[in-house]
This record gives sequence, structure tokens and C-alpha cells, in this order.
Amino acid sequence: MQRILVILFTTLFISNVSADQEKPGDKSWWWENSWWEEGQLREVINHKVKASWTEYQRGDITVPTMVARPDDNKKYPAVVFHHGRRGLGALMQRQVKRIAARGFVVLAPDIYKANFLSTHPIEHDYELEKDANGAVDALLARKDISTSKACIVSHTRGGYYSLKVSTTFNRQEKDLVCYVSYYPHWQDPNAPEPAQVYGYAPEIDNLRIPVLVFVGDEEQYQRRRVIETGIKVLQAKERDARLITYPGVGRGFDFRPPNVRTFADDLASKDAIQRMTDFINRHLSGYKKQEAKHPR
Repeated sequence: MQRILVILFTTLFISNVSADQEKPGDKSWWWENSWWEEGQLREVINHKVKASWTEYQRGDITVPTMVARPDDNKKYPAVVFHHGRRGLGALMQRQVKRIAARGFVVLAPDIYKANFLSTHPIEHDYELEKDANGAVDALLARKDISTSKACIVSHTRGGYYSLKVSTTFNRQEKDLVCYVSYYPHWQDPNAPEPAQVYGYAPEIDNLRIPVLVFVGDEEQYQRRRVIETGIKVLQAKERDARLITYPGVGRGFDFRPPNVRTFADDLASKDAIQRMTDFINRHLSGYKKQEAKHPR
């Protein structure tokens, strides 16, 4: 009898352990049962990309703009891309193409070149925010987009431009329906040092559209702290905001050149762009652009 009870207890214990192991725990947002049970991976979207250069006006300023899109005659969802301190050089142009290859029309203004600024400026020029805002109008006026609204994507200081465009310029919900950024500078670059480390841009309090942010686990402390604080603020307000942290990588994992690139950089950048694709498609799916009806 005692042996039977021991066997029964052991069986129940193992069953409970097995049941617990089937649960994803507190990270259930990333759980995909189709992969766990059936081995199914999400379909990877690939398009051959064509890139061209155009421009738009903001007052008397001409803003040179890169447009990347699938190389066909179809229409695709609209995405604005804002570069960071390094400008829209060759490394960033590749990232614009990577986004377009997922099936988007991506418009990326070079706001530094428009204002005859060199790369990596220290101080922030608030006038440039107006040029960044003009990109939304330029994109939504295009005839090759399939959506009536857009999502905004950025990295480093571009994350601050995108934040200001979304909130200060009142483009969120009206014209922009989601915000994506790689390790964004979520503080006014001209703010004093204590604010850079311990504060966050007050505009974050007013950010209402869904937010997806990527950061490397080895990001600089002051930048990572501000990002994590900003996400917590948004989540406390019950906004749709998610931070994804990649182990083993720091800033620049999405564009680091081959001579310093690591396997971890590649894993992080490929995962991030797929998650971005799913995120943007999900939030733009309800904003299909209505074709104009011609009278008979």
C-alpha cells in the first residue's frame, strides 16, 4: 500500500512539473504555440527593393529624401524613417532598404543635408523637427502607398524627432498609428546631464499610439535607463508599449559594419525587423487607402 502511494505521489508530481514546463511563464507575450507544438515559423517576407531620391519643401528649405519600396507596381503600407546623429549615410540607407524589403514604402528624409549640417551634431536644433514633420505629409501624398495613415520608425536621436512629430506636432492617431524605434534618445538632447540620466522627455507622457522599442543589453547606462523609464511610464498609463532587450549586443546592432559585426548583432537585427514588420502590419491593417471612384 505504501509503495502504491509513493508511485501515485511521484506520478502526480511529475505530471505537475510537466504541466508547469508547458507554460511560458511571465514572458507569455513572445509565446507562439504554433512553433512549440507544430514547429511552424512565421513566414519571412522578402521583396526586391528599388531606391530613389526625391525631395520636399518646408518653407524655403529643400529636404533631400530617400524612398525605398518593393520593385514592382503594387501599392504598400506607408512608413516614415528618421535617421539619428550619424545622418542618412550608406549604413542607414541599407536599413531603410531592409524595412522596404518587408513590403513597405519607406520615406527617409536627410534633414542634416537639408540644413547643411555635418553628421554627429552635439546640440539639437529644434527647427529640424519641422523638417522631420514634413516627411509625414510628403509620404501620405504619395500615390504608391496602400494605407491612409503611416507608422514612424527611427533610431538614436531620430527617436526624439519621431517623438516630437507624434506629440508636439499632433500627428499621432491623425496621421501616425504606431511608433517603432531602435535605442531612441528619449530626452531632449539639450537638457542638462542629470535629466539625461534620471529623467525622460515629457512628451512621452502624451504618446498614445502603440510603441515598440528595441535596445541591446549592453547599451550605455544613461540611455538604457531613460528608455526603460519611458516604457514603464507608458505601461503605467496602460498604453500599448513594449521594450525588447537583446542580450550580448549594444548600440548599433542593426547597422554595425562587417569588420566589427557579430553573430549576436545579426540575430538581434533580423529578429527586430521581423517583429517590426508584424507590428506595423497589424496596426496599419485597418487603414487601407480608399481608391478614388471615377464617374462613368
